[in-house]
Amino acid sequence: MKAEDIRKGFLDYFGKRGHTLVPSSPLIPQKDPTLLFTNAGMVQFKDVFLGKENRSYKRAVSAQKCMRAGGKHNDLENVGMTGRHHTFFEMLGNFSFGDYFKSDAIVFAWELLTKYWNLPKDRLWITVFRDDDEAEGLWKAIGVSSDRIIRMDEKDNFWAMGDTGPCGPCSEILIDQGEAAAGAPHDCRGVGCDCDRYLEIWNLVFMQFLRDAEGRLTPLPRPSIDTGMGLERITAVTQGVLSNYDSDLFLPILKAVSEMTEYDPDAVRRGMPGRVIADHIRAITFLIGDGVLPSNEGRGYLLRRVIRRAARYGKELGLNEPFLYKLSGTVVDTMMAPYPELARTRTIVAQVTQGEEERFIQTLNQGMGLFKEVIAKVKASGQSVVPGSEAFRLYDTFGFPLDIATDMARDSGLRIDETGYQAAMTDQRERARKSWVVKEVAPYYSEAAAKLGLTEFVGYDRLEEEVRLVGILKGGRPVKKAAVGETVEMIFDRTPFYGESGGQSGDQGLLEHPSALAEVHTTIKPAPGFFVHQGKVAQGEIIEGETCRAVVNPAARLGAARNHTATHILHATLREILGEHVKQSGSLVTPDRLRFDFGHFKPLTANEIKRIEAVVNERVREDDTVETQVMDFQEAVRAGALAFFDDKYGDRVRVVRISDFSKELCGGTHCHETGQVGLFKLVQEGSIAAGVRRIEALTGEMAYLQIKKQEEDIREVAGLLKVQPAEVVEKTRRLLAQMREKEKEIERLKGRATGSEAVDIVSEARSVGEVKVLAKRLQDGLEPKNLRAFADTLRNRLKSNYIAVLASVSTDNSNAFLITAVSQDLTSRFNAGEIAKEIAAIVGGSGGGRPDMAQAGGKNVSKLPEALARVYEIVEKKRP
Repeated sequence: MKAEDIRKGFLDYFGKRGHTLVPSSPLIPQKDPTLLFTNAGMVQFKDVFLGKENRSYKRAVSAQKCMRAGGKHNDLENVGMTGRHHTFFEMLGNFSFGDYFKSDAIVFAWELLTKYWNLPKDRLWITVFRDDDEAEGLWKAIGVSSDRIIRMDEKDNFWAMGDTGPCGPCSEILIDQGEAAAGAPHDCRGVGCDCDRYLEIWNLVFMQFLRDAEGRLTPLPRPSIDTGMGLERITAVTQGVLSNYDSDLFLPILKAVSEMTEYDPDAVRRGMPGRVIADHIRAITFLIGDGVLPSNEGRGYLLRRVIRRAARYGKELGLNEPFLYKLSGTVVDTMMAPYPELARTRTIVAQVTQGEEERFIQTLNQGMGLFKEVIAKVKASGQSVVPGSEAFRLYDTFGFPLDIATDMARDSGLRIDETGYQAAMTDQRERARKSWVVKEVAPYYSEAAAKLGLTEFVGYDRLEEEVRLVGILKGGRPVKKAAVGETVEMIFDRTPFYGESGGQSGDQGLLEHPSALAEVHTTIKPAPGFFVHQGKVAQGEIIEGETCRAVVNPAARLGAARNHTATHILHATLREILGEHVKQSGSLVTPDRLRFDFGHFKPLTANEIKRIEAVVNERVREDDTVETQVMDFQEAVRAGALAFFDDKYGDRVRVVRISDFSKELCGGTHCHETGQVGLFKLVQEGSIAAGVRRIEALTGEMAYLQIKKQEEDIREVAGLLKVQPAEVVEKTRRLLAQMREKEKEIERLKGRATGSEAVDIVSEARSVGEVKVLAKRLQDGLEPKNLRAFADTLRNRLKSNYIAVLASVSTDNSNAFLITAVSQDLTSRFNAGEIAKEIAAIVGGSGGGRPDMAQAGGKNVSKLPEALARVYEIVEKKRP
């Protein structure tokens, strides 16, 4: 059977048995910012198992895209070493949410494997949890002999979602692949051995307990089923091969790799480089297709590591130029049928991959240069071991591989401290893990929320509301009242104030009472549904329990609404112009401005920026209605609403829709029609991180004021140039052209002066033995290029048997520049680069260059006389 037949057969089998076919969720987990990637089929059903979400079905089946590289489940370093570990893989799974349990799960699995896929029963083995008599009995009931059922401990056969929560025993189905799979020489210990002979192909998890903080297990009222089977493994098994790489999921990719190299297909398939490339290009294609772009942190960093690891192994096959981007097309061709979205992302995947490969080649070359410096320092210190932390720093920063570093160190008679290297890598992983810990709510907010209850938000419909002041916090502590001048945090039973969230700043306004007045400077939402109003008592005294009137600042609210609606229009426009790979990675919406961060792999061109601004304003002028609707999260996503996967959504979400142009999940405040935005002015675009761009813009009145300011600036410049505003550009061009001509004339005059001065100072050269030596500080303000011209003139005058070091100091006296020139006949004895390096150290800098010409510099100008004097000493030491 082909892989596509196995995938379809699995889905069809369970579909005919009452399971709803649920499409694969993206590799970026929805509703769960604690995970780097979707790493199992149950991830998209996590809240269903936890009882936080209800679905219209109780049985489900899926073929889920999964990624295990980083975090708790990380197979990255094992890829290529075995035939069964992968970064990207597909997990086939059937699920029961309080419907059927162990008996049906076991019967379904056994029937599919032995009856429909014809796996030999005498080669199948079963593991159960050591205390799970029920599961063992059920396996025996369908004909599995007791000698093929192995009891295992909690480490292997008890599954838990976390330290607390749903958990339960599991039962694994393994297949005996024969002695050849164990590897030779190898003494296989049987089921549970680390070798590949007894291969796990299906895991059935029986979720039947709830574990509390004390570790106690309580039976769940509605036990559930979660199963997982790797498509890659079952495909290899049904196709009768011992390695997943010999299956039809990987052979087309390996064939394409072989055609790029001088190696035959069998050699590529058997070798680690070919396997790593075949695995990683699948991960690369799907990750970029799901919106991940290379960066220096989080998911983007893992993608960058995968690309660079694959590119590094490509070098072992002689692939020294970008090649992965070509292979991504092979992945699309082989996986497009079950994942049609790959067709839409084919071009962007190739472009991003090629760009990252080119950057890696540059950084690899840079890393080699830096590692040479590390080697030089180690040798100069008399040591024989390169610190592991130094080698890892180059790996972490530049992707400089350990094996290349090891080879370079060996060539220099050194070795690398690999223990220190691994320790540095462990530290980095721990830092990465901690960076994904979700921030906890301050204890006093949690206590207040538990005591006072959630806040009803009424601000979508109105800006004023009669509220009860249910709580006052001062310095994090609850108080009964607060007097004029005191800074406080106020909690109401209901509020028209929008709480800061989703990138939108909190509302400002007033809390009015007949005998008191408090200013609300901002509103935050430290926990879902709990609003805190931060401000200051302006008049009288506010008292807990009193009824007041909450009034939102209407101008500030309108400004924020304009900018938020403009942000949605901008996002849709970017996806239209730049491509659907563009996804929001951050935003800031305030009454005065907006900031939008998005994933994109290269700078925007001037024409793209112009088009983006024009299209956004066109959408504004169309004055479309901004519609909102509350619906189930999954229903909203299926309807095409954009969700931002680092955000945490509830079961019910608010969808903001603008015509057929934009549809996003959003809890923010918006204009009623796009025309209320008024005017959109893009003021800045740039990079904030690798693969992340930022646009800053203004709307409405602020955009108008920006344009008026630019007009005033142009009028002022026109006045200075004594022309009309319309003539400013042309006048500026003429002035710049004239200035460039003047600069050229100045350089010509400097050259003449330099030549004349060079002739004059030839006589100042001293004889050190038979060598004429000149070390002199010239006039201040000369740049290195002027000093080189000076040295060239000296060369023409002195011809041979000379060493010259010429220096100049910057006009602000902050830098010393030096040029060292050695005549060709002396370069076998005196190296200009080495001289430059030695004297540069005296002025606190660095230097180097060719044997006949080198450059140096430093900031310790006061040491320049000492540096020049050292030149004569250097020559004297080598005097015959």
